[in-house]
Amino acid sequence: MNRLLVALLSAFDALVAVAVGVVAALAPLTVLWATAFAGGADWGSLWPAAVRLWQFGNLVPVVVVLPQEYTVATGIAADALTITVSLTPLAVAALIAVFAARSGGRAAGAGAGFTGVVAAAATVGALAGVLAATATTPFAQVEAWQAVLFPTLVFGVPALVGAVTRAWRDGDDGPVDAVFVRLDRRGYASAVSAAGRGVAIAIVGFAAVGALLVGIAVLARGGEIITLFQAANVDAVGATAVTIGQLAYLPTLVIWAGAFAAGPGFTLGAGATVAASGTQLGVVPGIPVLGAIPPSTPSFALLLALLFVAVGFVAGLAARRRLPEPVSRVAAEPVAPRLIVLGAVVVIGGLLAAALSMLASGALGPDRLTEVGPPAGAVGLAFAVEIGVGAAIALLGPRASRRESESAAADGGAALAGARDGDATPIE
Repeated sequence: MNRLLVALLSAFDALVAVAVGVVAALAPLTVLWATAFAGGADWGSLWPAAVRLWQFGNLVPVVVVLPQEYTVATGIAADALTITVSLTPLAVAALIAVFAARSGGRAAGAGAGFTGVVAAAATVGALAGVLAATATTPFAQVEAWQAVLFPTLVFGVPALVGAVTRAWRDGDDGPVDAVFVRLDRRGYASAVSAAGRGVAIAIVGFAAVGALLVGIAVLARGGEIITLFQAANVDAVGATAVTIGQLAYLPTLVIWAGAFAAGPGFTLGAGATVAASGTQLGVVPGIPVLGAIPPSTPSFALLLALLFVAVGFVAGLAARRRLPEPVSRVAAEPVAPRLIVLGAVVVIGGLLAAALSMLASGALGPDRLTEVGPPAGAVGLAFAVEIGVGAAIALLGPRASRRESESAAADGGAALAGARDGDATPIE
């Protein structure tokens, strides 16, 4: 496909992503304007609010400036009128990332992956700049460079990952193919493919364990959540808004639970720690979903780390199945590709877990709520060690041979046919 056409289609994908995000924020505000204010308020004031919500969903920190009158009406200290909120709802960014990855994959499938990624990222950056310039309000402020850079990265990075993955799998007649051919000649292309599969399984396992713990916590402490909902004393519109907001933070809670299972846990404000080794909660904000956090840590919580050892074993086993078998029964299986895969799973898996923990951390309010979320470095290190143990067992232990009925010729043909997917020519 023509590169110009690919660039235009990728730019259109980016335009759709931005438009849908802004409209999704503007629509409920319009409903609120029509129902709560009966159309009496200025509808034009909703535009800055919708843009701020879109920016906040794209990881842009927002500085909330309360009017001076609030100091008397609510008893808030004068030095707390300016509040930085940087704990963003990751559900919005996750949806954008999935759409962007698919867009990058389509561009790579059309033979111009990098062109499409650059065009899409440039479009998002330009639109983000326009939105930041047209939506100004003294009550919710953002840094101009963050308002442009962060949405661009939220779309551009997943698009690049999707493009490179598709090009590695199917070919692009470009730089990715050149790297693949060079590595395949040396017998390491299959190791890269196997490492990619292992890392993907490890990160999915991190999220799966976190989601499992969140589900168990919600079921076990559902009564406390309902009590906090009732204590909020909100009407139907307010209850709907609270529910949608909590759903937007569901991926954040999943990452917190994954950090808890890994060991380091997370903080819920200065001095309040929820970890497998012990929990010290103190005063918890009255957000209903936070009622799922248990006031004390179960005695078996440290054993949850074994789940990540099992995840590492599954990741290593799946990766090893992508590596070529020895050409004969007496030949030794090469060690170097397995060590490469092990190193990639441990290092990249740990870095991704740390990155997720960083994204799930930030400020949720003034004073002690300026520190909320898991410690990125500790979570990444703990997760790397845990999956490393399981992956090492799967990758460095004895390998089960295939069935006797499979001929050597059939094995060799299947390996050559699936070289790009990881089943490369056996290494002698």
